[in-house]
Amino acid sequence: MKTYLVGGAVRDGLLGRAITDRDWVVVGATPQQLLAEGFKSVGHDFPVFLHPHTQEEYALARTERKSGMGYHGFMCDATPVISLEQDLERRDLTINAMAQDDHGHIIDPYGGQADLAARLLRHVSPAFGEDPLRVLRVARFAARYAPLGFKVARETMILMRNMVNAGELQHLTAERVWLETHKALSENHPDVYIEVLRESGALQVLFPELHQLFGIPQRPEYHPEIDTGVHLLMCLQVSVKNKLNPRTRFAVLMHDLGKGITPTDLLPRHLGHEARGLPLVKAVCERYKVPKDYQQLAEMVCEHHLECHRVVELQAKTLWKKLHALDALRRPERFEEFLLACQADAQGRLGWEDRPYPQVDYFRQARQVAAAITPKDLPHGHELTGQALGDALIIARIHALQHFKQQYQQENHDG
Repeated sequence: MKTYLVGGAVRDGLLGRAITDRDWVVVGATPQQLLAEGFKSVGHDFPVFLHPHTQEEYALARTERKSGMGYHGFMCDATPVISLEQDLERRDLTINAMAQDDHGHIIDPYGGQADLAARLLRHVSPAFGEDPLRVLRVARFAARYAPLGFKVARETMILMRNMVNAGELQHLTAERVWLETHKALSENHPDVYIEVLRESGALQVLFPELHQLFGIPQRPEYHPEIDTGVHLLMCLQVSVKNKLNPRTRFAVLMHDLGKGITPTDLLPRHLGHEARGLPLVKAVCERYKVPKDYQQLAEMVCEHHLECHRVVELQAKTLWKKLHALDALRRPERFEEFLLACQADAQGRLGWEDRPYPQVDYFRQARQVAAAITPKDLPHGHELTGQALGDALIIARIHALQHFKQQYQQENHDG
């Protein structure tokens, strides 16, 4: 029985990146041997075990043979005669198909080190085409390693297109698509994830609402990049630059879906795209069982991002209505995420990347002004209850917002 460090730990070690997870392959062993040594079985579909002390994953060397469609359509052979090279051959990319022995020697039968040097994401064998999830994984790896210059190898992209055309992606579960997409949104270049999915044809299959944004024109005075899909990619780049969390990045991803179905006679204008986009956001979220808090923020940004852009122009009464519609007083953390998503939309334009976006501070201060008004600030407030108290609070808050707006205009005029 021999054990080898495999996969991502070997890859990232060679790249000089921090190693967060360590996975091991065991050659020449049976499940009974590992159980006898105190390992705990955790694999439902494959022979995977947890080490009794480190809790790291140890998997028996195995081969896989296609037996059906989709991610689960495999038959597994994990008998002790399976070699390390056979196990590595079933892996997705050459850079993930390397192992390291107890002495630190790298076992690299499929050219992973050469592809690391060439910055290529290349499939190990034609068996890559048997697992549709690998299309998304390659796109996610491309998003992660784009800062290092990695690209998808031409022959791998061709294979991915063939998988898409064969209908393999139709067999992916909603949970797997969301998991990979969520991980990609956390990477340094989620825009690359979208680009690779688009180039392979997977975006049109999995996210047709995003696919149809590409090639849709916008007014050049507001969007010098013109193409709505390009604008989306730029917004994602800004979301990374501004260190937005994955939930806010998802809202950025969804914010302009309505532009993909703008009637052609309106182009390049997109009047009403916010309302048109809402059903599309709901459809994506329902299709992939997106968490409710992600969906709520995405719908909020889709529906209200234009009001954020012109918030300084709003009258005090309208400003209060917007704060109320956004539930800003009760949900300040979500309101902050809304503001940052709108900023990404504003700065995700050609030549606008470093433009100031004072609307964030203005809207944030307006919320603070409104929230500062409490019943004790009302004349005879202690005598009011129910609807009367609520109405009085609204009137007082609108009055305070009117004063805030006048003061802001005066300060900026003086400036």
